[in-house]
Amino acid sequence: MQKLSKESIYQILSSRFGGEFLSLKDLPHPSTLKDMKKGVDRVVWAIKNNQKIALIGDYDVDGVTATTVVREFFRYINYRLEWLIPNRFKDGYGISKTVIDRVDAELIITVDNGVAAIEPAKICKSRGIDLIITDHHTCGEVLPDSYALINQKQSDCTFEYKEICGAQIAWYFMGAIAKELGVNFDKKEQLSLVSLAIVADIMPLTGINRAMLIAGLKLLNRSNRAFVKALKTRMNFKEITSETIAFYIAPLINSAGRLKDASIASDFLFTQDEQEALMLLDELLELNKERKEIERKISQKAFKQVKEEDNIAIVWGEEWNEGVVGIVAARVAEHFKVPTIALSCKDGICKGSGRAYGDCNLFELVSKAKEHYLKFGGHKSALGLSFKKEKLETIKNILNTEAQNCNKEYVDKSILGELPFSEIDFDLLDILEQFEPYGEGNSRPKFITKQVKVVEVKEIGQTKEHKRYRLSHNDSILTALEFKSKSDVAYNDFIDIVYTLNKNEYNNSVYINLFIESIYVN
Repeated sequence: MQKLSKESIYQILSSRFGGEFLSLKDLPHPSTLKDMKKGVDRVVWAIKNNQKIALIGDYDVDGVTATTVVREFFRYINYRLEWLIPNRFKDGYGISKTVIDRVDAELIITVDNGVAAIEPAKICKSRGIDLIITDHHTCGEVLPDSYALINQKQSDCTFEYKEICGAQIAWYFMGAIAKELGVNFDKKEQLSLVSLAIVADIMPLTGINRAMLIAGLKLLNRSNRAFVKALKTRMNFKEITSETIAFYIAPLINSAGRLKDASIASDFLFTQDEQEALMLLDELLELNKERKEIERKISQKAFKQVKEEDNIAIVWGEEWNEGVVGIVAARVAEHFKVPTIALSCKDGICKGSGRAYGDCNLFELVSKAKEHYLKFGGHKSALGLSFKKEKLETIKNILNTEAQNCNKEYVDKSILGELPFSEIDFDLLDILEQFEPYGEGNSRPKFITKQVKVVEVKEIGQTKEHKRYRLSHNDSILTALEFKSKSDVAYNDFIDIVYTLNKNEYNNSVYINLFIESIYVN
């Protein structure tokens, strides 16, 4: 493994970006998105002619955020917008006949869904409703016959960056409409919303995604938005980072659509009233608590279904909560180190979510049995599908055979190499900070140091489940923390450690901490 220095660490991290750091001025022009002008012109015409416009979103963080972006624009221009986010339990995913029946509109706009809506597009056309689809998911061989389809993954779309989320496309769309209308809408400030979706939808944090996220995080941290104030009040956030979004905010927003109705989450982001924001946040906190317990129980059942010989884990249960099967799939995939599909079966129909593992392209793998599905969509690492329960064994057999050729090897590419303690100082932390925010496609760097001597070990925390170490290596001594420790390490032991670096501020002093991920006793 490569021996590291501060200089080599800088070079490795810089190579992730091709030596190029983009800013907002480098964003591609909206017109490079196929059908953007056509869609913009249609919405502007509808507004000027006082037509009825409806918005159909989606129930994950990306869909909720995209919905809120559009709602904010229409609030700004004071134009009535009918909007709804399909209910996972009543409507299923995305635009459908059920959803179309519930709206009264001459123009329908979708965000974060619609690229697979072949039949709904036909229904809209038969009813004289123009349908504008904005979506970012992988396109199928057949596209819906819509008025306009704005999706960067279309083969003839010239937009340079293919891995962007639905909220980013909605942001581009509203900005282009504002410009065409000649209104002074603060498009940049909306990046505080879009940043939530970039992180939660696991977009690679390079290129324009990084530029938009950096701007969005800055705006979030100085924002007067009611939801931001509520989060700081209830959860005591001193700073909102990409990790804050991933581990705390995104699960809260997702909990509404998983257990009840995603409109709660959109209203939380949308409201300008601080008391309403606090009330909605309290509801989200309760829903998220309930979600964790449901997920725990279903995961226990799912684990028991996986066999050692499975190349892909397909787990299911009668009436498992549809809102948590995606999380369950992720838990099973991580534990058994295979791609996983988790399903809830009810009334002869199985609906579920898939999560990838290793370098396996889950979308390509699962598409091998697509003739058996009722609905199917997603991307390389995550997807959703439904089918008749009678097809379950057939699908399992096809996918288990196909998965034999799938690369399930997982390599932790975030481990940069072997780092001596003598290289760890505030100059190194300054280098690491230059490449923030970390996340998908720009993982937080991990390091290995071997033959480290344990100078001190102490159990900490109310339940004594964490440990604090003083570690010595080549005459340098540093403090390290191991959370939920399962290591049997004693004074004077020599160990190898995998860790990340963290700057800790306490009592007006600044310290360097190692956050240990793995320990190997020599």
